Amino acid sequence: MSGGEGGEQFASDEFGTKHWPVEIRLKKEEKRLEIDFDDGRTFSYPAEFLRVHSPSAEVQGHGPGQKQTVSGRRHVGIMSLEPIGHYAVRIVFDDLHDSGIYSWKLLYELGEDQDRLWAEYLAELESKNLSREPKGRR
Repeated sequence: MSGGEGGEQFASDEFGTKHWPVEIRLKKEEKRLEIDFDDGRTFSYPAEFLRVHSPSAEVQGHGPGQKQTVSGRRHVGIMSLEPIGHYAVRIVFDDLHDSGIYSWKLLYELGEDQDRLWAEYLAELESKNLSREPKGRR
């Protein structure tokens, strides 16, 4: 999968994309997605991180303040990636969650803010007495 290489500009960019992926690597064994962007930055995303930050309504809710805390996903993997036009990718996780459409803009922002977002997620789990481990494995 690739997009925007060689200075190619897409006619429509209503999604605010500033950085386009030039290479995408799904590392199923490592449960990780790696993306090289056109500005030279590379981000490596654990599947669990992407799953708990899914842009789906199931996770984000349908309005402000409705975001759900997703727990028990320590061992989640990525089964496949499905391109959505030129602007995004749908990630199909092995827990069968597949309703999140990850724009390149969102993935870039998640990459830039990964350390802070992960620390906030772990703190949220702790404050709600939840675990990264699936139920029955705690």
